[in-house]
Amino acid sequence: MREQPDTTRVSTPTRNRRMEILHAAAELFAARGFHGASLEDIGGAVGVSGPAIYRHFPGKEALLAEMLLAISSGLREAAVTVVTAASGPQDALDRLLDTQITFALEQPALITVHDRELDNVPEPARRQIRRLQRLYVEEWVTVLAELHPGCPPPRLRAATHALFGLLNSTPHSAGELEPEAMRGLLRGMALAALVNIA
Repeated sequence: MREQPDTTRVSTPTRNRRMEILHAAAELFAARGFHGASLEDIGGAVGVSGPAIYRHFPGKEALLAEMLLAISSGLREAAVTVVTAASGPQDALDRLLDTQITFALEQPALITVHDRELDNVPEPARRQIRRLQRLYVEEWVTVLAELHPGCPPPRLRAATHALFGLLNSTPHSAGELEPEAMRGLLRGMALAALVNIA
């Protein structure tokens, strides 16, 4: 008689190795630069050999490309979601600020990697990243145009980029304040900056 499988055993979920690799690579690229962190370093950070990375990514450039594409597509999708759900332009702006501030507080390594390493992404993926970023900016510009109807779009676009510079300064201030205090500071400074947009 064939032995019946034990159905009482509870299986534990396996770790998402791909996400672990992306997270470890972001931290290492931020600390050492793209060229200063090897696949062996990344593998070691997640408990595998360097060559084992190739089971998940074709190489280091592909890993970087996926990392930065995920940032750009994630922010753009989040912006579309919160703007669609908002009750009006001020509510939409509040939600956009929450989204960007949360990203800035939780992912300072990704901000650093994006600022320093975008040129190391292969050209097709780099074009896609830039396109997603432009679409993300336009979500902000559309909302700001409703709040400041007389303000020309180029000025709103420039203000949005300047605002991102303020909010994405977190890699330089990590650990200075508790997260909630930093969140309040960033929100207050962002709203004060937008007062003079028109």
